[in-house]
Amino acid sequence: MPPKPMREFRKIYGDDGDIREYFAPGRVNLIGEHIDYNGGHVFPCALTVGTYLVARKRTDTIVNFYSANYKRGGVIARDLNSLSYDKSKAWTNYPFGVLWAIIQKGFPIKTGFDIYVYGNIPGSGLSSSASIEVAMGTMLQDMEKLPLCKQDIALISQKAENEYNGCNCGIMDQFASAMASKKHALFLDCATLQYEDVPLELKGVKIILANSNKPHSLVSSHYNDRRRECEEALKLLQQKLPIKNLCELTPEEFEENKYLIQDEILLKRAKHAVYEEYRTKEAVKALKENNIERFATLINESGDSLRYDYDATCFEIDTLVDEARSLPYVLGSRETGGGWGGNTISIVREDCVDQFIEHVSKAYKAKASLCADFSVLEVGFGGRRIL
Repeated sequence: MPPKPMREFRKIYGDDGDIREYFAPGRVNLIGEHIDYNGGHVFPCALTVGTYLVARKRTDTIVNFYSANYKRGGVIARDLNSLSYDKSKAWTNYPFGVLWAIIQKGFPIKTGFDIYVYGNIPGSGLSSSASIEVAMGTMLQDMEKLPLCKQDIALISQKAENEYNGCNCGIMDQFASAMASKKHALFLDCATLQYEDVPLELKGVKIILANSNKPHSLVSSHYNDRRRECEEALKLLQQKLPIKNLCELTPEEFEENKYLIQDEILLKRAKHAVYEEYRTKEAVKALKENNIERFATLINESGDSLRYDYDATCFEIDTLVDEARSLPYVLGSRETGGGWGGNTISIVREDCVDQFIEHVSKAYKAKASLCADFSVLEVGFGGRRIL
């Protein structure tokens, strides 16, 4: 049974004072991978799992953190007088980075907090870092009475991830965790932050999440390398084209001007960004028209591009995708998230979900020597105060 956050907080810190509980979800991106930082559109939805954060204000400058997921660490203390990144403080750098970013924005935080955290996001790749960041930002906005909206919290959380924790991610993860609506996916323009809530109604099929249990770290993976490669490709195209982002180009415009990129690797990275933007727009259109077959085809094309153009997959992910696609009742399957591990999504006929899980589970264990975890996608909504 999962812990009851409020009760566990009181066991660790005592039950006096104003104690409040918050929640921010993880996310899954249906399509639009690695284009949030290229000025493109993404299509994530919030999950019903995420990060629970219970907090109480202190009278000194100490910020205490306790995680039910990392009990061996006990209570980890930070100090508002020492805001620098500290590798030895491990996971606390994510929520503490949000504190740093809010202070950087000009909001003085004078006193510390006692904080209890519990996360129930399975495995990696569903944005647990954004979830804890948004939960922390939501708590600070509420308890400090800061004039911040949900979009502000998303941007502050992204700043913490980029500048404090060193992962040069785009806005998608934090935006989805803060802003998502129940039973809807967010069609988000990452260049302008304009968005549309699109009902997520897939008649006759289910979206199945498969956790590869192959861990990844975006900070230490090739994620930052891919962003740098896209920036280099953009500079080459800007020799002729007045564009600010790769995703401003249509596939036709890209094909006409790709000769400007002589490096084969940079060319493949740019191709993924441009065509993924097209696929994302087409996928949203298909979903609105209830054209599930077209939507699933675009999911497959996105997965192939991540594998062959962006080189963002791994053996374990490729195995899950290949096994899923080999089944006649699977319409589409691809990697989702930052890449090089984490999760896949598969669109499976509603009456064949159990068969799908049984087959892919056995095949994956035989080929990858790992056990995958499967769940049917349940769509939640963004960060909020619970109690």
